[in-house]
Amino acid sequence: MTVMDLPAPAVAPEVAQAASVLGDKQVAVLTGAGISTDSGIPDYRGEGAPKGHPMSFRDFLGSHSHRQRYWLGSHLGWSRFSEALPNAGHLAIARGEDHGVFSGVVTQNVDALHHKAGSSRVVDLHGRLDRVRCIHCNQAYARSFIAEVLEQANPWVASLVITGATRPDGDVDVEQVADMVVPSCPNCGGVVKPEVVFFGEFVPPTVFEQAAAVVSRSDALLVAGSSLVVNTGMRLVALAHKQKKPIVVVNRGDTKADRLASVRIEGGASETLEQLVHLLSR
Repeated sequence: MTVMDLPAPAVAPEVAQAASVLGDKQVAVLTGAGISTDSGIPDYRGEGAPKGHPMSFRDFLGSHSHRQRYWLGSHLGWSRFSEALPNAGHLAIARGEDHGVFSGVVTQNVDALHHKAGSSRVVDLHGRLDRVRCIHCNQAYARSFIAEVLEQANPWVASLVITGATRPDGDVDVEQVADMVVPSCPNCGGVVKPEVVFFGEFVPPTVFEQAAAVVSRSDALLVAGSSLVVNTGMRLVALAHKQKKPIVVVNRGDTKADRLASVRIEGGASETLEQLVHLLSR
């Protein structure tokens, strides 16, 4: 028997139900950290997730020592984070977009994996780690450029070995290094930070408006890999519910949207999305 002769994997009843509910509708997709775990990026709440809180916006702005710790940990994590590749879930969403199933993707992740997978209509709700911006003059930079600036100012960083887990925001735990030179804006000398929403920072209103527009112009909402603990994502689910759109939730573990879901699928994002896109693309 050849590979081509092997029977297709059985479709779980709840996946078939989700396909029936979504039917020929234009579907908006909202993704969270759970879709990127198969790419080697842990989520915040799953088994084996790194402990501790992410860097807060207040601490980052208010303390040079916090910026030293953040930039060292984030730089070390970046070397891992930037090498992550899209998994079957990201590729399934891009394929669904190509087939006219998905109208757009709103992601709470900062890993840019939807872009790498080929999705063209993506709203990065919490920003992207591969971009850096000065908070004073607003000049934007590629993260790779700022990484080079950091390494030139701190050549000893190249010899450090990463021992801890990388968080979904690309940070790793490090000990305080007093002589760490923090990168500054090459244009004005101001404070630079990755273009991501830090803990305690608000999603820019224009970005949320773009995300809300993706939901509003669609006929249904598919949530994949998010517990929706972060309020911004849950606001989009509430918007879909208010507009009486069907909501399908795919996640390992409970979510805040379970009571609003038309169909709730307990399972991994990659395998579920592959099956669902296969059914919807026929």
